[in-house]
Amino acid sequence: MVIGGATATGKSTLALALADRWPMTILGADSRQVYREFDIGTAKPSPADRRRVPHQLIDICHPQETLTLAQYQQQAQVLIAHLRSEGRRVPLLVGGTGLYIEAIVRGLKIPPVAPQPQLRQQLADLGQPHCYALLQSLDPQAAYRIQPQDQVRTLRALEVFYVSGLPLSSLQGEAPPPYPILYLGLDCDRSSLDRRITDRTQAMVAAGLTQEVTTLAQRYGTDLPLLQTLGYREVLNYLQGDWSLDQAIAAIITHTRQLAKRQRTWFRHRAQVQWFDAEASNLLDQVWAVVATAIPRPPN
Repeated sequence: MVIGGATATGKSTLALALADRWPMTILGADSRQVYREFDIGTAKPSPADRRRVPHQLIDICHPQETLTLAQYQQQAQVLIAHLRSEGRRVPLLVGGTGLYIEAIVRGLKIPPVAPQPQLRQQLADLGQPHCYALLQSLDPQAAYRIQPQDQVRTLRALEVFYVSGLPLSSLQGEAPPPYPILYLGLDCDRSSLDRRITDRTQAMVAAGLTQEVTTLAQRYGTDLPLLQTLGYREVLNYLQGDWSLDQAIAAIITHTRQLAKRQRTWFRHRAQVQWFDAEASNLLDQVWAVVATAIPRPPN
């Protein structure tokens, strides 16, 4: 079972409420919650929530390490297989990182090539037209699926080729899981989502986001890549004297809204999602009606 959707739509709250009614283990599908110590700025489930309902795929990686999509997929698939074999709890995948969810529900075949920052930079320095021409000669099938202006996917395809010696197109594909998946999505109108984002940002600051960033910067240095992600880089600008706290908060809200817009576009293209209004007063009852019908209750 999956609950996906844009940031601040209430996915975690709904997951906890469902787990109060049905034996479930929540599997995180958030590309930053996998990192230890990054708590407030990633809206990580609280210790109390994690005592209330079992959570997995959270705090599984050191901040100075990099967890690849392939590694995440492998760990998630092992956990899901284990939970299904035990049969006592329903695995519930929850998060807003669409690619993490896709890796599981579609069984994406992911090239086992970790990011190569130095190689990417060398390729990027050649310019996108040159890189795309290279891709057309090395992997025409991949080039056909990638827009000429899409630098990110062009560099990834070239990176895979130069590291593995194989074209990206030969390493990709899908192996969907053999079990059915109930895929639920949460969304709401833009004004409601904007309000939710503002409220959550202010709650993060009140909960100590500034102190969290201070501690992380002192411990790992300001050049830590995770400190350049949403919510952390803006506070870092404040701590370094570039912005006022109000400016940092406003920037977090703006950038989070931009992220939410991209996420909504992504999830709206997933045909298998059953959508629910996050603002509905009877949301839990609506979702429960679907879950109770589609998911067999595990034995006590």
